[in-house]
Amino acid sequence: MAMRSATKQVIRALEPALLNAPATRSLHASPGSKKIVGVFYKGGEYAGQNPNFVGCVENALGIRGWLESQGHQYIVTDDKDGPNCELEKHIADAHVLITTPFHPAYVSADRIRRGKNLELLLTAGIGSDHVDLPAAAAAGLTVAEVTGSNTVSVAEDQLMRILVLMRNFIPGHQQAINGEWDLAGVAHRAYDLEGKTVGTVGAGRIGKLLLQRLKPFGCTLLYHDRLRMDGKLEGELGATFEEELDAMLPKCDVVVLNMPLTEKTKGMFNKEKIAKMKKGVIIVNNARGAIMDTQAVADACKSGHIAGYGGDVWYPQPAPKDHPWRYMPNNAMTPHISGTTIDGQLRYAAGVKDMLERYFKGQDFPEPNYIVKEGKLASQYQ
Repeated sequence: MAMRSATKQVIRALEPALLNAPATRSLHASPGSKKIVGVFYKGGEYAGQNPNFVGCVENALGIRGWLESQGHQYIVTDDKDGPNCELEKHIADAHVLITTPFHPAYVSADRIRRGKNLELLLTAGIGSDHVDLPAAAAAGLTVAEVTGSNTVSVAEDQLMRILVLMRNFIPGHQQAINGEWDLAGVAHRAYDLEGKTVGTVGAGRIGKLLLQRLKPFGCTLLYHDRLRMDGKLEGELGATFEEELDAMLPKCDVVVLNMPLTEKTKGMFNKEKIAKMKKGVIIVNNARGAIMDTQAVADACKSGHIAGYGGDVWYPQPAPKDHPWRYMPNNAMTPHISGTTIDGQLRYAAGVKDMLERYFKGQDFPEPNYIVKEGKLASQYQ
């Protein structure tokens, strides 16, 4: 109860700042009331169990009352797929579409074409690859996300999955549930993290946070990124830059993916790329499922070349029941949950409210939030 009370105090403290954010450059919104459509996952029986569980359909980011009090229409649904889904009924006259990476509504070029009134596409969270970004740019739409909202959430989750796989935790937990006691069944492939080499492919906000959290474990830390950090930050993190990805991969006991999904990175980790890694490598992917060749990962887990694969991202999402990653050995897979902790939800809900307020007032967004602005894609998606 104390945690809920403290969180409510934080949100109350944030609201004046959100409502009085400084103006920068004009975002050209049409006048009058707006139709705003949000697509979120269902909370079901859990929706009422925590007042801060704002990321679900039922609680709708906690902004329904605020929007409707200003005369705006707010439609919220989880039904997003197929020609007869609820989202399709509202595309034609929606001004703003709010989506999430956790339950992605795929905003195709066709949907953009049919959204005659669309002006703004907001991602409640980080990662807007479920939007056809070139089509959005060509249509003159603004696409923005809540940069930084769940970076801590994801970095913590990555560290957890590294430890779960390194210590062979899941088979041991299954023994506890099943009433078994087979020490050898766990210990034969359980290792310490200390002394291992961990490489992150991508060292943006999440990658840097992960490196920071790994430093006390006594690992050798490597990173590959299109931009090198300054020397002082490298020293603080204890991380070494690897200019060539293919040179870094064979050195790593653990490889963590921290890059966006683009045309360049789609399917990047295929059979050939995985073969460059050490036999017995652990891979953690909380970036995007489509960066990996699905079958190549499953085959490498089965052969033992990959000793453990963990993450919360799949392609497509939700993952079908027959997705091979559900059944491959030594996996630490979950639904897409790492960035939608209660703390993460409160941050991205506050960020969405801030951007909507700025949009209504014709004010600019914080620059790092833009994914498409004035027909140009953000650098990470180019």
